[in-house]
Amino acid sequence: MKVNDKASTIANIDLPAITVAMMATNPVASKGWLDIISESTRFVNDRLQENMNAQSAMLACKSPGELLQVQAEFYEIALAQYAEEFTRLYKMISTTTINTAGDARTGHARRYDDIPL
Repeated sequence: MKVNDKASTIANIDLPAITVAMMATNPVASKGWLDIISESTRFVNDRLQENMNAQSAMLACKSPGELLQVQAEFYEIALAQYAEEFTRLYKMISTTTINTAGDARTGHARRYDDIPL
């Protein structure tokens, strides 16, 4: 019954049918991937704000030297943020993969001689 309650709740969100099927089949993987999508969205929003701030700072520059300084700071910060985000996403993807594989294990070991030839 719990699965049906979950499925009906998920269906009420108006998600595509494939997403609903994936969430019902493997909720561990679904949560992991939704977390990854949320993190990616957060990062893009933060970077867009940083880009707009940098453009404002560049437009306020009074000399080429000042512009060069603003651009250098922008690229240095962007490079550090992209590296941090890559590391964060890599860890999230690795954790999701491990958790999904662990959830898929049956707990039964197979023997090589149990397969008829």
